[in-house]
Amino acid sequence: MSLGVVMIVHDALHRATQLARHWSDHGCPVVLHVDQRVDRDTYDRFVKSLADRDNVLFCDRHRCEWGTWSLVAASQAAAELMLERFPDVQHVLLASGSCLPLRPVAELTDYLRDRPTTDFIESVTTEDVPWAIGGLNTERFTLRFPFSWKRRRRLFDGYVRFQRRVGYKRRIPLGISPHLGSQWWCLTRHTLLAILNDPRRSVNDAYFRRVWIPDESYYQTLSRQHSNKIESRSLTLSKFDYQGKPHVFYDDHLQLLRRSDCFLARKIWPHADRLYDSFLSDAPSFSAGAEPNPGEIDRIFAKAVDRRTKGRPGLLMQSRFPHQRWGNRVTAEPYVVLQGFTEMFRGFEPWLSSFGKVRVHGHLFAPDSAHFAGGGAEYFGALSSSAALRDYDSTAFLTNLIWNTRGDRQCFQFGPADTQDITWNIARDANARIHVISGAWAVPLFLSEGRFADIRRTAARLQKTESAFLSVLRSDHCRARVKIQTLSNFVRNPIEPLQDVVDQLAARDRPKLTAPPEMVHLGGFGEFLQNLKNQGMHLHLAGDFPTDYAPEPPQAERATPYLVTK
Repeated sequence: MSLGVVMIVHDALHRATQLARHWSDHGCPVVLHVDQRVDRDTYDRFVKSLADRDNVLFCDRHRCEWGTWSLVAASQAAAELMLERFPDVQHVLLASGSCLPLRPVAELTDYLRDRPTTDFIESVTTEDVPWAIGGLNTERFTLRFPFSWKRRRRLFDGYVRFQRRVGYKRRIPLGISPHLGSQWWCLTRHTLLAILNDPRRSVNDAYFRRVWIPDESYYQTLSRQHSNKIESRSLTLSKFDYQGKPHVFYDDHLQLLRRSDCFLARKIWPHADRLYDSFLSDAPSFSAGAEPNPGEIDRIFAKAVDRRTKGRPGLLMQSRFPHQRWGNRVTAEPYVVLQGFTEMFRGFEPWLSSFGKVRVHGHLFAPDSAHFAGGGAEYFGALSSSAALRDYDSTAFLTNLIWNTRGDRQCFQFGPADTQDITWNIARDANARIHVISGAWAVPLFLSEGRFADIRRTAARLQKTESAFLSVLRSDHCRARVKIQTLSNFVRNPIEPLQDVVDQLAARDRPKLTAPPEMVHLGGFGEFLQNLKNQGMHLHLAGDFPTDYAPEPPQAERATPYLVTK
Protein backbone atom coordinates (compact mmCIF):
# COMPACT_ATOMS: atom_id res chain seq x y z
CA MET A 1 0.00 0.00 0.00
CA SER A 2 1.15 3.57 -0.61
CA LEU A 3 -1.86 5.80 0.19
CA GLY A 4 -3.78 6.27 3.41
CA VAL A 5 -6.89 8.42 3.75
CA VAL A 6 -7.76 10.58 6.74
CA MET A 7 -11.45 11.50 6.67
CA ILE A 8 -13.01 14.30 8.73
CA VAL A 9 -16.72 13.52 9.14
CA HIS A 10 -19.55 15.38 10.84
CA ASP A 11 -22.75 14.60 8.89
CA ALA A 12 -24.17 12.46 6.06
CA LEU A 13 -22.64 9.39 7.72
CA HIS A 14 -24.23 7.04 5.21
CA ARG A 15 -22.13 8.67 2.50
CA ALA A 16 -19.04 8.54 4.71
CA THR A 17 -19.63 4.80 5.10
CA GLN A 18 -19.88 4.39 1.34
CA LEU A 19 -16.69 6.38 0.76
CA ALA A 20 -14.71 4.57 3.46
CA ARG A 21 -15.68 1.22 1.95
CA HIS A 22 -14.65 2.43 -1.49
CA TRP A 23 -11.18 3.43 -0.28
CA SER A 24 -10.86 0.26 1.77
CA ASP A 25 -11.90 -2.00 -1.13
CA HIS A 26 -9.06 -0.56 -3.22
CA GLY A 27 -6.36 -1.16 -0.63
CA CYS A 28 -6.23 2.26 1.05
CA PRO A 29 -6.45 2.26 4.86
CA VAL A 30 -8.83 4.83 6.29
CA VAL A 31 -8.80 6.65 9.63
CA LEU A 32 -12.00 8.51 10.42
CA HIS A 33 -12.48 11.40 12.77
CA VAL A 34 -16.13 11.90 13.71
CA ASP A 35 -17.15 15.25 15.18
CA GLN A 36 -17.86 14.96 18.89
CA ARG A 37 -21.15 16.78 18.33
CA VAL A 38 -22.49 13.62 16.66
CA ASP A 39 -24.53 11.87 19.36
CA ARG A 40 -23.25 8.63 20.85
CA ASP A 41 -25.93 6.33 19.41
CA THR A 42 -25.39 7.61 15.86
CA TYR A 43 -21.63 7.30 16.29
CA ASP A 44 -21.90 3.71 17.55
CA ARG A 45 -24.06 2.72 14.59
CA PHE A 46 -21.52 4.32 12.25
CA VAL A 47 -18.62 2.39 13.84
CA LYS A 48 -20.62 -0.81 13.69
CA SER A 49 -21.32 -0.33 9.95
CA LEU A 50 -17.57 -0.47 9.27
CA ALA A 51 -16.60 -3.06 11.88
CA ASP A 52 -15.92 -5.68 9.21
CA ARG A 53 -13.03 -3.67 7.75
CA ASP A 54 -9.62 -4.21 9.35
CA ASN A 55 -8.09 -1.25 7.55
CA VAL A 56 -10.73 1.25 8.72
CA LEU A 57 -10.04 2.82 12.12
CA PHE A 58 -11.55 5.57 14.27
CA CYS A 59 -9.43 8.09 16.20
CA ASP A 60 -10.16 10.15 19.29
CA ARG A 61 -12.95 12.66 18.74
CA HIS A 62 -12.81 16.44 19.03
CA ARG A 63 -15.64 18.97 19.02
CA CYS A 64 -14.98 20.70 15.70
CA GLU A 65 -15.98 24.17 14.66
CA TRP A 66 -15.18 26.07 11.49
CA GLY A 67 -12.28 28.50 11.69
CA THR A 68 -10.89 27.09 14.96
CA TRP A 69 -7.97 24.93 16.07
CA SER A 70 -10.25 21.93 16.61
CA LEU A 71 -10.06 21.01 12.91
CA VAL A 72 -6.26 20.86 13.05
CA ALA A 73 -6.39 18.83 16.25
CA ALA A 74 -8.76 16.36 14.56
CA SER A 75 -6.45 15.90 11.57
CA GLN A 76 -3.43 15.51 13.89
CA ALA A 77 -5.13 12.76 15.88
CA ALA A 78 -6.18 10.89 12.75
CA ALA A 79 -2.78 11.32 11.04
CA GLU A 80 -0.89 10.07 14.12
CA LEU A 81 -3.04 6.94 14.24
CA MET A 82 -2.57 6.40 10.49
CA LEU A 83 1.23 6.64 10.69
CA GLU A 84 1.37 4.43 13.77
CA ARG A 85 -0.88 1.59 12.59
CA PHE A 86 -0.04 1.49 8.87
CA PRO A 87 3.75 1.67 8.39
CA ASP A 88 3.49 0.93 4.66
CA VAL A 89 1.60 4.15 3.94
CA GLN A 90 3.84 6.61 2.08
CA HIS A 91 1.29 9.34 1.32
CA VAL A 92 -1.56 10.55 3.53
CA LEU A 93 -4.56 12.23 1.93
CA LEU A 94 -6.79 14.51 3.99
CA ALA A 95 -10.43 14.41 2.85
CA SER A 96 -13.85 15.16 4.22
CA GLY A 97 -16.97 13.06 4.23
CA SER A 98 -18.16 15.02 1.17
CA CYS A 99 -14.98 14.50 -0.91
CA LEU A 100 -15.76 12.19 -3.81
CA PRO A 101 -13.06 10.34 -5.83
CA LEU A 102 -13.46 11.29 -9.50
CA ARG A 103 -10.99 8.78 -10.92
CA PRO A 104 -10.17 5.16 -10.05
CA VAL A 105 -8.15 4.81 -6.86
CA ALA A 106 -5.49 2.84 -8.78
CA GLU A 107 -4.78 5.91 -10.93
CA LEU A 108 -4.23 8.03 -7.81
CA THR A 109 -1.95 5.49 -6.15
CA ASP A 110 0.07 5.08 -9.37
CA TYR A 111 0.34 8.85 -9.67
CA LEU A 112 1.69 9.15 -6.12
CA ARG A 113 3.99 6.14 -6.52
CA ASP A 114 5.68 7.93 -9.41
CA ARG A 115 6.23 10.95 -7.12
CA PRO A 116 7.34 9.39 -3.84
CA THR A 117 8.93 12.54 -2.38
CA THR A 118 6.38 15.12 -3.54
CA ASP A 119 3.96 16.84 -1.17
CA PHE A 120 0.76 18.13 -2.76
CA ILE A 121 -0.38 21.07 -0.67
CA GLU A 122 -1.40 24.55 -1.71
CA SER A 123 1.03 26.84 0.09
CA VAL A 124 1.42 30.52 -0.82
CA THR A 125 2.58 33.59 1.07
CA THR A 126 -0.01 35.95 2.50
CA GLU A 127 0.96 38.67 0.01
CA ASP A 128 -0.06 36.41 -2.89
CA VAL A 129 -3.48 35.37 -1.62
CA PRO A 130 -6.33 36.96 -3.60
CA TRP A 131 -9.20 34.84 -2.25
CA ALA A 132 -9.37 35.80 1.44
CA ILE A 133 -12.74 37.35 2.33
CA GLY A 134 -13.01 39.86 5.16
CA GLY A 135 -9.65 41.62 5.08
CA LEU A 136 -7.75 39.18 7.30
CA ASN A 137 -4.75 38.05 5.28
CA THR A 138 -1.75 39.08 7.36
CA GLU A 139 -3.77 39.95 10.47
CA ARG A 140 -4.89 36.37 10.96
CA PHE A 141 -1.29 35.68 12.01
CA THR A 142 -0.69 38.82 14.10
CA LEU A 143 -3.96 39.11 16.08
CA ARG A 144 -5.61 36.75 18.54
CA PHE A 145 -8.93 35.06 17.81
CA PRO A 146 -10.29 33.46 20.99
CA PHE A 147 -13.94 33.83 19.94
CA SER A 148 -15.88 31.82 17.39
CA TRP A 149 -16.59 33.70 14.19
CA LYS A 150 -19.86 31.81 13.67
CA ARG A 151 -21.28 31.60 17.18
CA ARG A 152 -19.95 34.85 18.66
CA ARG A 153 -19.64 37.15 15.70
CA ARG A 154 -20.09 40.39 17.65
CA LEU A 155 -17.38 39.41 20.14
CA PHE A 156 -15.13 38.30 17.27
CA ASP A 157 -15.49 41.60 15.39
CA GLY A 158 -15.29 43.70 18.52
CA TYR A 159 -12.10 42.02 19.71
CA VAL A 160 -10.50 42.48 16.29
CA ARG A 161 -11.37 46.20 16.33
CA PHE A 162 -10.01 46.51 19.87
CA GLN A 163 -6.67 44.92 18.93
CA ARG A 164 -6.36 47.19 15.91
CA ARG A 165 -7.14 50.25 18.02
CA VAL A 166 -4.53 49.52 20.66
CA GLY A 167 -1.96 48.39 18.08
CA TYR A 168 -1.62 44.85 19.42
CA LYS A 169 0.45 42.39 17.37
CA ARG A 170 1.41 38.83 18.21
CA ARG A 171 5.00 37.71 17.89
CA ILE A 172 5.39 35.08 15.17
CA PRO A 173 7.63 32.24 16.42
CA LEU A 174 11.17 32.10 15.10
CA GLY A 175 11.51 30.25 11.81
CA ILE A 176 7.83 30.46 10.83
CA SER A 177 6.99 32.19 7.56
CA PRO A 178 3.17 32.20 7.35
CA HIS A 179 1.63 30.54 4.29
CA LEU A 180 -1.96 29.92 3.30
CA GLY A 181 -3.75 27.40 1.10
CA SER A 182 -6.46 24.82 0.73
CA GLN A 183 -6.93 22.57 3.77
CA TRP A 184 -7.21 19.47 1.57
CA TRP A 185 -3.66 18.18 1.21
CA CYS A 186 -1.75 15.01 0.39
CA LEU A 187 1.55 14.82 2.28
CA THR A 188 4.35 12.29 2.28
CA ARG A 189 5.00 10.18 5.34
CA HIS A 190 8.34 11.95 5.78
CA THR A 191 6.84 15.45 5.86
CA LEU A 192 3.86 14.54 8.02
CA LEU A 193 6.08 12.76 10.60
CA ALA A 194 8.42 15.76 10.66
CA ILE A 195 5.53 18.13 11.39
CA LEU A 196 4.00 15.93 14.10
CA ASN A 197 7.36 15.10 15.74
CA ASP A 198 8.86 18.57 15.46
CA PRO A 199 10.76 19.44 18.70
CA ARG A 200 9.04 22.83 18.61
CA ARG A 201 5.57 21.38 18.09
CA SER A 202 4.28 22.68 21.41
CA VAL A 203 5.36 26.21 20.42
CA ASN A 204 3.91 25.86 16.95
CA ASP A 205 0.62 24.47 18.21
CA ALA A 206 0.30 27.16 20.88
CA TYR A 207 0.82 29.85 18.25
CA PHE A 208 -1.56 28.44 15.62
CA ARG A 209 -4.19 27.74 18.26
CA ARG A 210 -5.06 31.47 18.17
CA VAL A 211 -4.65 31.97 14.41
CA TRP A 212 -7.85 32.50 12.45
CA ILE A 213 -8.78 29.45 10.32
CA PRO A 214 -5.59 27.52 11.25
CA ASP A 215 -6.48 24.52 9.06
CA GLU A 216 -5.68 26.76 6.07
CA SER A 217 -2.26 27.72 7.43
CA TYR A 218 -0.87 25.14 9.91
CA TYR A 219 0.27 22.41 7.50
CA GLN A 220 0.71 24.93 4.70
CA THR A 221 3.29 26.81 6.77
CA LEU A 222 5.11 23.94 8.48
CA SER A 223 5.43 21.83 5.34
CA ARG A 224 7.69 24.56 3.98
CA GLN A 225 10.14 23.76 6.80
CA HIS A 226 10.20 19.97 6.40
CA SER A 227 9.26 19.06 2.83
CA ASN A 228 11.82 17.96 0.25
CA LYS A 229 9.57 18.92 -2.67
CA ILE A 230 6.28 20.80 -2.67
CA GLU A 231 3.83 21.14 -5.51
CA SER A 232 1.67 24.02 -4.41
CA ARG A 233 -1.65 22.61 -5.52
CA SER A 234 -4.31 20.34 -4.16
CA LEU A 235 -5.35 17.07 -5.74
CA THR A 236 -8.91 17.86 -4.63
CA LEU A 237 -11.09 20.12 -6.76
CA SER A 238 -12.58 22.77 -4.51
CA LYS A 239 -14.32 25.89 -5.82
CA PHE A 240 -15.58 28.91 -3.92
CA ASP A 241 -18.05 31.65 -4.81
CA TYR A 242 -17.51 35.40 -4.53
CA GLN A 243 -18.46 35.32 -0.83
CA GLY A 244 -15.87 32.65 -0.01
CA LYS A 245 -18.46 29.87 0.36
CA PRO A 246 -17.75 26.48 -1.25
CA HIS A 247 -19.64 25.50 -4.37
CA VAL A 248 -21.79 22.40 -3.93
CA PHE A 249 -21.81 19.88 -6.77
CA TYR A 250 -25.05 18.21 -7.80
CA ASP A 251 -26.05 15.49 -10.24
CA ASP A 252 -26.13 17.85 -13.20
CA HIS A 253 -22.41 18.59 -12.68
CA LEU A 254 -21.43 15.06 -13.75
CA GLN A 255 -19.86 15.96 -17.10
CA LEU A 256 -18.28 19.08 -15.64
CA LEU A 257 -16.49 17.03 -12.96
CA ARG A 258 -15.28 14.50 -15.51
CA ARG A 259 -13.69 17.28 -17.58
CA SER A 260 -11.66 18.49 -14.60
CA ASP A 261 -9.42 15.37 -14.58
CA CYS A 262 -8.99 15.92 -10.83
CA PHE A 263 -8.65 12.96 -8.50
CA LEU A 264 -11.22 14.20 -5.96
CA ALA A 265 -13.84 16.91 -5.63
CA ARG A 266 -15.65 18.59 -2.81
CA LYS A 267 -18.25 19.55 -1.86
CA ILE A 268 -20.69 16.88 -3.10
CA TRP A 269 -24.36 17.07 -2.16
CA PRO A 270 -25.22 14.03 -0.02
CA HIS A 271 -28.27 13.25 -2.18
CA ALA A 272 -26.42 13.39 -5.52
CA ASP A 273 -27.05 9.68 -6.19
CA ARG A 274 -26.01 9.93 -9.83
CA LEU A 275 -22.58 11.31 -8.91
CA TYR A 276 -21.91 8.68 -6.25
CA ASP A 277 -23.13 5.84 -8.47
CA SER A 278 -21.02 7.03 -11.41
CA PHE A 279 -17.73 7.77 -9.69
CA LEU A 280 -17.77 4.94 -7.14
CA SER A 281 -18.39 2.32 -9.82
CA ASP A 282 -15.79 0.16 -11.54
CA ALA A 283 -16.38 1.81 -14.92
CA PRO A 284 -13.26 2.45 -17.00
CA SER A 285 -11.55 5.78 -16.55
CA PHE A 286 -12.15 8.63 -18.98
CA SER A 287 -8.86 10.36 -18.17
CA ALA A 288 -6.26 7.66 -17.61
CA GLY A 289 -2.81 9.21 -17.27
CA ALA A 290 -4.10 12.79 -17.45
CA GLU A 291 -2.76 15.50 -15.18
CA PRO A 292 -5.35 17.14 -12.91
CA ASN A 293 -6.50 20.21 -14.79
CA PRO A 294 -9.12 22.24 -12.88
CA GLY A 295 -8.39 25.16 -15.19
CA GLU A 296 -10.59 23.45 -17.77
CA ILE A 297 -13.68 24.43 -15.77
CA ASP A 298 -12.47 27.74 -14.35
CA ARG A 299 -14.13 29.57 -17.23
CA ILE A 300 -17.49 28.04 -16.35
CA PHE A 301 -17.14 28.98 -12.68
CA ALA A 302 -16.06 32.53 -13.59
CA LYS A 303 -19.13 32.85 -15.79
CA ALA A 304 -21.31 31.53 -12.96
CA VAL A 305 -19.88 34.09 -10.53
CA ASP A 306 -20.47 36.84 -13.08
CA ARG A 307 -24.07 35.71 -13.58
CA ARG A 308 -24.60 35.45 -9.81
CA THR A 309 -23.29 38.94 -9.08
CA LYS A 310 -24.34 40.89 -12.18
CA GLY A 311 -27.19 38.74 -13.41
CA ARG A 312 -28.59 39.36 -16.87
CA PRO A 313 -28.67 43.08 -17.66
CA GLY A 314 -32.16 44.42 -17.27
CA LEU A 315 -33.65 41.38 -15.49
CA LEU A 316 -35.03 41.92 -12.00
CA MET A 317 -36.44 38.97 -10.08
CA GLN A 318 -37.91 38.47 -6.65
CA SER A 319 -35.04 36.10 -5.86
CA ARG A 320 -32.31 38.66 -6.54
CA PHE A 321 -31.83 42.38 -7.02
CA PRO A 322 -28.53 43.26 -8.69
CA HIS A 323 -26.10 45.55 -6.92
CA GLN A 324 -25.75 48.85 -8.73
CA ARG A 325 -21.95 48.77 -8.65
CA TRP A 326 -21.72 45.29 -10.19
CA GLY A 327 -22.59 46.43 -13.68
CA ASN A 328 -23.08 49.49 -15.80
CA ARG A 329 -26.28 48.38 -17.54
CA VAL A 330 -29.62 49.10 -15.92
CA THR A 331 -31.57 47.67 -18.84
CA ALA A 332 -31.48 44.68 -21.18
CA GLU A 333 -31.22 46.36 -24.59
CA PRO A 334 -30.38 49.75 -26.12
CA TYR A 335 -33.08 52.42 -26.13
CA VAL A 336 -33.32 56.08 -27.14
CA VAL A 337 -34.21 59.07 -24.96
CA LEU A 338 -35.21 62.27 -26.77
CA GLN A 339 -35.45 65.68 -25.15
CA GLY A 340 -36.85 68.61 -27.08
CA PHE A 341 -37.86 66.86 -30.32
CA THR A 342 -41.63 66.76 -29.78
CA GLU A 343 -41.49 70.45 -28.94
CA MET A 344 -39.85 71.21 -32.30
CA PHE A 345 -41.97 69.13 -34.71
CA ARG A 346 -45.65 68.54 -35.30
CA GLY A 347 -46.67 64.88 -35.33
CA PHE A 348 -43.13 63.85 -34.43
CA GLU A 349 -44.00 60.58 -32.64
CA PRO A 350 -46.09 59.09 -35.51
CA TRP A 351 -43.43 60.17 -37.99
CA LEU A 352 -40.66 58.47 -36.01
CA SER A 353 -42.76 55.32 -35.49
CA SER A 354 -42.74 54.68 -39.24
CA PHE A 355 -39.09 53.59 -39.17
CA GLY A 356 -38.81 49.83 -38.58
CA LYS A 357 -39.77 47.97 -35.40
CA VAL A 358 -39.80 51.06 -33.24
CA ARG A 359 -42.03 51.87 -30.29
CA VAL A 360 -42.10 55.61 -29.78
CA HIS A 361 -43.57 56.57 -26.43
CA GLY A 362 -44.51 59.99 -25.24
CA HIS A 363 -43.27 61.37 -21.94
CA LEU A 364 -43.05 58.20 -19.87
CA PHE A 365 -42.16 60.23 -16.77
CA ALA A 366 -44.71 63.01 -17.12
CA PRO A 367 -46.13 64.19 -13.79
CA ASP A 368 -49.68 63.06 -14.58
CA SER A 369 -48.98 59.54 -15.98
CA ALA A 370 -46.77 57.45 -18.23
CA HIS A 371 -47.67 58.23 -21.84
CA PHE A 372 -47.24 54.84 -23.50
CA ALA A 373 -47.19 54.39 -27.25
CA GLY A 374 -50.78 54.03 -28.35
CA GLY A 375 -52.07 55.85 -25.30
CA GLY A 376 -53.08 52.79 -23.29
CA ALA A 377 -53.40 52.63 -19.50
CA GLU A 378 -51.31 49.44 -19.38
CA TYR A 379 -48.36 48.14 -21.35
CA PHE A 380 -46.46 44.90 -21.86
CA GLY A 381 -45.82 43.06 -18.61
CA ALA A 382 -48.86 44.69 -16.96
CA LEU A 383 -46.99 47.97 -16.51
CA SER A 384 -49.43 50.61 -15.34
CA SER A 385 -49.45 54.19 -16.56
CA SER A 386 -50.11 55.34 -12.99
CA ALA A 387 -47.62 58.01 -11.97
CA ALA A 388 -47.72 56.85 -8.32
CA LEU A 389 -46.83 53.25 -9.23
CA ARG A 390 -44.16 54.39 -11.69
CA ASP A 391 -42.51 56.79 -9.26
CA TYR A 392 -42.43 54.21 -6.45
CA ASP A 393 -39.40 52.74 -8.25
CA SER A 394 -38.71 54.59 -11.48
CA THR A 395 -35.62 52.51 -12.26
CA ALA A 396 -37.54 49.24 -12.03
CA PHE A 397 -40.28 50.76 -14.20
CA LEU A 398 -37.81 51.53 -17.00
CA THR A 399 -35.95 48.24 -16.56
CA ASN A 400 -39.16 46.22 -16.80
CA LEU A 401 -40.37 48.20 -19.82
CA ILE A 402 -37.20 47.42 -21.79
CA TRP A 403 -37.10 43.79 -20.65
CA ASN A 404 -40.76 43.15 -21.52
CA THR A 405 -40.34 44.54 -25.06
CA ARG A 406 -37.07 42.85 -26.05
CA GLY A 407 -36.67 42.72 -29.80
CA ASP A 408 -38.34 46.10 -30.42
CA ARG A 409 -36.30 49.26 -30.10
CA GLN A 410 -37.84 51.57 -27.49
CA CYS A 411 -37.84 55.35 -27.58
CA PHE A 412 -39.41 57.83 -25.19
CA GLN A 413 -39.55 61.57 -24.67
CA PHE A 414 -38.08 63.26 -21.64
CA GLY A 415 -37.93 66.85 -20.53
CA PRO A 416 -37.40 69.22 -17.60
CA ALA A 417 -41.13 69.18 -16.83
CA ASP A 418 -40.98 65.42 -16.19
CA THR A 419 -40.15 63.62 -12.96
CA GLN A 420 -36.35 63.77 -12.67
CA ASP A 421 -35.73 60.77 -10.41
CA ILE A 422 -34.56 58.71 -13.38
CA THR A 423 -31.81 61.04 -14.60
CA TRP A 424 -28.80 59.43 -12.89
CA ASN A 425 -30.00 55.94 -13.77
CA ILE A 426 -30.28 56.55 -17.49
CA ALA A 427 -26.99 58.46 -17.44
CA ARG A 428 -25.21 55.46 -15.88
CA ASP A 429 -26.88 53.02 -18.27
CA ALA A 430 -24.60 52.03 -21.15
CA ASN A 431 -27.69 51.01 -23.14
CA ALA A 432 -29.10 54.55 -23.17
CA ARG A 433 -28.74 56.77 -26.25
CA ILE A 434 -29.68 60.28 -25.19
CA HIS A 435 -30.30 63.16 -27.60
CA VAL A 436 -30.93 66.61 -26.14
CA ILE A 437 -31.98 69.88 -27.78
CA SER A 438 -31.22 72.22 -24.92
CA GLY A 439 -33.63 75.13 -24.55
CA ALA A 440 -36.39 73.47 -26.59
CA TRP A 441 -38.70 73.70 -23.57
CA ALA A 442 -39.03 77.42 -24.44
CA VAL A 443 -40.95 76.64 -27.67
CA PRO A 444 -44.21 75.51 -25.97
CA LEU A 445 -43.97 78.57 -23.72
CA PHE A 446 -43.61 80.75 -26.80
CA LEU A 447 -46.69 79.19 -28.38
CA SER A 448 -48.76 79.46 -25.18
CA GLU A 449 -51.03 82.40 -24.45
CA GLY A 450 -50.37 82.78 -20.73
CA ARG A 451 -49.30 85.85 -18.80
CA PHE A 452 -45.69 86.73 -19.46
CA ALA A 453 -44.83 86.91 -15.76
CA ASP A 454 -46.00 83.33 -15.31
CA ILE A 455 -44.12 82.26 -18.44
CA ARG A 456 -40.93 83.83 -17.09
CA ARG A 457 -41.20 81.95 -13.78
CA THR A 458 -41.87 78.67 -15.60
CA ALA A 459 -38.96 79.28 -17.95
CA ALA A 460 -36.57 79.89 -15.06
CA ARG A 461 -37.71 76.67 -13.35
CA LEU A 462 -37.39 74.57 -16.52
CA GLN A 463 -33.97 75.98 -17.35
CA LYS A 464 -32.71 75.20 -13.86
CA THR A 465 -33.99 71.63 -14.10
CA GLU A 466 -32.51 71.09 -17.56
CA SER A 467 -29.19 72.56 -16.48
CA ALA A 468 -29.00 70.00 -13.66
CA PHE A 469 -29.78 67.19 -16.13
CA LEU A 470 -27.06 68.34 -18.51
CA SER A 471 -24.58 68.38 -15.62
CA VAL A 472 -25.43 64.74 -14.97
CA LEU A 473 -24.90 63.87 -18.64
CA ARG A 474 -21.52 65.60 -18.65
CA SER A 475 -20.41 63.84 -15.46
CA ASP A 476 -17.49 61.41 -15.42
CA HIS A 477 -19.92 58.77 -14.17
CA CYS A 478 -22.09 58.95 -17.29
CA ARG A 479 -21.96 55.75 -19.37
CA ALA A 480 -24.74 56.56 -21.84
CA ARG A 481 -24.11 57.77 -25.38
CA VAL A 482 -25.04 61.43 -25.26
CA LYS A 483 -25.46 64.10 -27.93
CA ILE A 484 -26.31 67.63 -26.83
CA GLN A 485 -26.88 70.67 -29.00
CA THR A 486 -28.49 74.01 -28.42
CA LEU A 487 -31.79 75.00 -29.95
CA SER A 488 -30.14 77.65 -32.11
CA ASN A 489 -27.75 75.10 -33.64
CA PHE A 490 -30.51 72.56 -34.18
CA VAL A 491 -32.78 74.83 -36.23
CA ARG A 492 -29.87 75.59 -38.58
CA ASN A 493 -29.39 71.92 -39.47
CA PRO A 494 -32.11 69.57 -38.15
CA ILE A 495 -31.43 66.78 -40.66
CA GLU A 496 -28.16 65.53 -39.13
CA PRO A 497 -29.42 64.99 -35.55
CA LEU A 498 -32.64 63.45 -36.86
CA GLN A 499 -30.60 61.08 -39.01
CA ASP A 500 -28.63 60.01 -35.91
CA VAL A 501 -31.87 59.23 -34.08
CA VAL A 502 -33.28 57.24 -36.99
CA ASP A 503 -30.04 55.30 -37.40
CA GLN A 504 -30.11 54.22 -33.74
CA LEU A 505 -33.76 53.20 -33.90
CA ALA A 506 -33.76 51.49 -37.30
CA ALA A 507 -30.61 49.46 -36.63
CA ARG A 508 -30.88 47.32 -39.79
CA ASP A 509 -32.65 49.34 -42.48
CA ARG A 510 -31.32 52.86 -42.16
CA PRO A 511 -33.29 55.17 -44.46
CA LYS A 512 -31.66 58.32 -45.74
CA LEU A 513 -33.56 61.44 -44.66
CA THR A 514 -34.01 64.16 -47.22
CA ALA A 515 -36.34 66.43 -45.23
CA PRO A 516 -37.38 66.69 -41.57
CA PRO A 517 -40.98 66.46 -40.39
CA GLU A 518 -42.98 69.66 -40.19
CA MET A 519 -41.31 72.04 -37.75
CA VAL A 520 -43.39 74.38 -35.60
CA HIS A 521 -43.46 77.97 -36.80
CA LEU A 522 -40.78 79.94 -34.96
CA GLY A 523 -41.39 83.36 -36.41
CA GLY A 524 -40.93 85.84 -33.56
CA PHE A 525 -39.30 83.27 -31.31
CA GLY A 526 -36.07 85.27 -31.17
CA GLU A 527 -37.94 88.31 -29.86
CA PHE A 528 -39.62 86.09 -27.25
CA LEU A 529 -36.25 84.92 -25.95
CA GLN A 530 -34.96 88.49 -25.89
CA ASN A 531 -38.00 89.54 -23.84
CA LEU A 532 -37.17 86.83 -21.31
CA LYS A 533 -33.65 88.23 -21.07
CA ASN A 534 -35.01 91.76 -20.73
CA GLN A 535 -37.04 90.57 -17.74
CA GLY A 536 -33.78 89.63 -15.99
CA MET A 537 -33.58 85.93 -16.89
CA HIS A 538 -30.15 84.60 -17.82
CA LEU A 539 -31.23 82.47 -20.77
CA HIS A 540 -28.21 80.45 -21.86
CA LEU A 541 -29.35 76.93 -22.81
CA ALA A 542 -31.09 77.88 -26.07
CA GLY A 543 -27.87 79.22 -27.57
CA ASP A 544 -27.40 82.43 -29.54
CA PHE A 545 -30.79 82.62 -31.17
CA PRO A 546 -31.11 85.68 -33.46
CA THR A 547 -33.88 88.13 -32.60
CA ASP A 548 -34.76 88.59 -36.28
CA TYR A 549 -34.93 84.88 -37.00
CA ALA A 550 -37.19 84.00 -39.92
CA PRO A 551 -37.74 80.32 -40.63
CA GLU A 552 -36.73 79.05 -44.03
CA PRO A 553 -37.65 75.81 -45.75
CA PRO A 554 -34.91 73.19 -45.25
CA GLN A 555 -32.49 72.80 -48.14
CA ALA A 556 -31.79 69.46 -49.70
CA GLU A 557 -28.65 67.91 -48.32
CA ARG A 558 -25.66 68.31 -50.59
CA ALA A 559 -23.47 65.40 -51.47
CA THR A 560 -20.34 65.15 -49.38
CA PRO A 561 -17.34 66.37 -51.42
CA TYR A 562 -14.37 64.07 -51.77
CA LEU A 563 -10.84 64.33 -53.15
CA VAL A 564 -9.50 62.15 -55.93
CA THR A 565 -5.73 61.69 -55.93
CA LYS A 566 -3.62 60.41 -58.75
